[in-house]
Amino acid sequence: MKKKYLWVGSIVGIIVVLDQITKHIVETSIRLYEVVTVIPGFFNLTNVRNKGAAFSLFSTAPDGFRSVFFIGVTLAAVVVIAMVLRKTHERLQVFAFSLILGGAVGNVIDRVRYGEVVDFIQWYYRSYYWPSFNVADSAITVGVLLLAIDMLFGKPEHEENTKS
Repeated sequence: MKKKYLWVGSIVGIIVVLDQITKHIVETSIRLYEVVTVIPGFFNLTNVRNKGAAFSLFSTAPDGFRSVFFIGVTLAAVVVIAMVLRKTHERLQVFAFSLILGGAVGNVIDRVRYGEVVDFIQWYYRSYYWPSFNVADSAITVGVLLLAIDMLFGKPEHEENTKS
């Protein structure tokens, strides 16, 4: 059991540290709204802020409400994920929830500090741009994809319990 928590803490810690370091590098190296082309036609680094949720949802809500709402929702999600992790022993699920937890913590740090999230990864093709994102967002996305894969292709729980 302690080994699982050490594993979870390590994954969460790595995600938070990578997220905050990359955001710090972007904030100190790229001016706000500046775009640095990395791969012409496909990939830029930029320094933008997201006041909303994924894809800038709710970004036009009043500042005070929006910040409190997103911090509250994120902290509630952290508590729920921690409770689920206590009962989860499947390695893939533990890894996936750890990625999601690390990403949530990385982004809530920004919301507490700035009232918004620092984004800097920008993929595009011609005039079609995917919304900018960061390391924390990437960890959350990979975690959710892993959970979806596990739900679709993993062994049903009753089969695992009957074989032990």
